[in-house]
Amino acid sequence: MELAVQIDQRLEPASLSDATERVFKLAAQKVRAIDRTWDTSRGTPVYTVDGTYATRGWTEWTQGFQYGCAILAGDALDDAKLIQLGKRRTIKHMLPHVTHTGVHDHGFNNLSTYGNLLRLLKEKRMQYDGWEEVAYSNAIAASGAVQASRWQGAHPAPDDAHAAHSTALGYIYSFNGPHSLFIDTMRTTRILGVAWQLGHPLMHEGDRAADLLKRSVLHGLTTSKYIVFHGDTEHTYDVRGRTAHEGTFNRNDGAFRARSTQQGYSPFSTWTRGLAWAMCGYAEELEFFKTIGAADFKKATGLSKAAVVKVYERNARETCDHYIHDVTALDGVTYWDDGAPQLYRLGDWREKVADPYNDFEPVDSSASAIAAQGLIRLGNYLGGLKSKAGKRYVQAGLTVARTLFDEPYLSTKRGHQGLLLHSIYHWPNHWDHVPKGSQVANGESSLWGDYHLLELAVLIQRMADRGPYLKFFLD
Repeated sequence: MELAVQIDQRLEPASLSDATERVFKLAAQKVRAIDRTWDTSRGTPVYTVDGTYATRGWTEWTQGFQYGCAILAGDALDDAKLIQLGKRRTIKHMLPHVTHTGVHDHGFNNLSTYGNLLRLLKEKRMQYDGWEEVAYSNAIAASGAVQASRWQGAHPAPDDAHAAHSTALGYIYSFNGPHSLFIDTMRTTRILGVAWQLGHPLMHEGDRAADLLKRSVLHGLTTSKYIVFHGDTEHTYDVRGRTAHEGTFNRNDGAFRARSTQQGYSPFSTWTRGLAWAMCGYAEELEFFKTIGAADFKKATGLSKAAVVKVYERNARETCDHYIHDVTALDGVTYWDDGAPQLYRLGDWREKVADPYNDFEPVDSSASAIAAQGLIRLGNYLGGLKSKAGKRYVQAGLTVARTLFDEPYLSTKRGHQGLLLHSIYHWPNHWDHVPKGSQVANGESSLWGDYHLLELAVLIQRMADRGPYLKFFLD
């Protein structure tokens, strides 16, 4: 199978050390600029318009990225003042997100803030305070339980290998309502895993306890069965590794009804940021599962760890392969959807570098930043650069990262508050800013794009320095 992205086989994490340092220094400037100018009474900053952060109400899912950027930049630069800035803002503003019952975004908001702060405490990067550790742990435990409470059962799949032959399935439903399973949630369920590590259950009537690891795993299996395509059916659009944005269920009986999309072009094309959430989510969970013994896994979930891992490995490989082979341009950057209706006007867009300034369809650099991390994590899980299986994915991720860590994607102008340029939020709704003289959105940033570029850079920096591996879960 031919590659779309032209993987640089010479790349190692240390090859990008100068680039990551530049990213961190620019991030520190941007973080301070946003903090100086943003009025919190306006809500949460979401994306830039003419280089200045603005808000866009849908759900409050980006505030954790704002303060998480401060924490990550401070971590990378060993800048205690930046870490303190993120810490102060987290303590002052993030508690409502812990108890927010209306969103599926807890793993975004609260692991980006409380999770990073707890990680720095445990890495001894901050002065240790026992009560501080308790406060962060309690916030994460409560957040994981609140997210797990958004639970709906689905038809079991005892004969389906894509769901590990589980006799029970279910999902954490999106903000759209109990009928709706989003692909995005594959990266937010990780907070259930940390809450489970902290020994926290979700308590129901009659003092019944729901196991948070079990709910996380069943969500991943349900996602695998219903909204990841595996290329093994006669379905016309069953492309191996493709993901649908949304699956909808009949809440009268839990039966799956249809695939759908909110931010993509169609239910049967690949909205690339959704694909990236799945790539990163499944790969990270595999790293986490390595730390759980088979007996403990079985006790918590009622399922064979080996069977579940097999499903997660398949999903991680398939989604990452789909990215590498099918949806990127030559430099590893992807357009917002591989079925976007005007892509054909770019000719064979996979055979040339992405053009964020074209007149037909926007690229989505935020999808590429998230995907790069998924590629690297899957590669590391498979053995890293010393393994034939792992090397391909690691170097694919590093290739994408190298592109994003430089112009025209890295925002180097002091007056622009964003860090990663050419990010897309909701192109079907035309929410993204189109500059004067352009036909499509370009030149703007988003908080999730900035955060995930920083997270990618910290991961690569720590690999280069052989420092503590960047992970969401506890040792």
